[in-house]
Amino acid sequence: MKSWYLLYCKPRHEVRAQQNLALQDVESYLPMITQQKMVRNKPQMVTAPLFPSYLFIYFDPLITSFSKIHNTRGANRIVGCREDMTPIDERIISALKTRVQGYVPQEIKPLGKGDKVKFVDGPFKDLEAIFDQSNPDKRCHVLFNIMGQQKRILVELTNLQALSKDNEIT
Repeated sequence: MKSWYLLYCKPRHEVRAQQNLALQDVESYLPMITQQKMVRNKPQMVTAPLFPSYLFIYFDPLITSFSKIHNTRGANRIVGCREDMTPIDERIISALKTRVQGYVPQEIKPLGKGDKVKFVDGPFKDLEAIFDQSNPDKRCHVLFNIMGQQKRILVELTNLQALSKDNEIT
């Protein structure tokens, strides 16, 4: 009986495996999402697999041998394939398809000079500052009030979170 199984692919070869499985009449599902990533220090919307190196395949192991699938270009092995292969419940796949189809990516606005930020990590956690300038090495300068004086300090960009008007700390 046909069921869904999880196939581990060679790194960044999910699409290749999917194409080669289609040539063998094996149905597959590769959930893809669009998300914002930094490409050459600029935010860009990129479509990528939701589960890198994994592909869901739908086949009957009594008709199509798992060795045929293992030998498919781009494929590595079926996950959990030892004595008995563990099928994935059809409801999980349909719920995943529904969620991926309804996913709307959030565009993250880069920080600009004068934006209010909050430290989310490090020694200044939960304190506020004003974003001043970013550096190419993933660090940035912020203006920080210490003992009644405004000082310019260099911090990791990952330690900051932009504050919107409705979640500012006073």
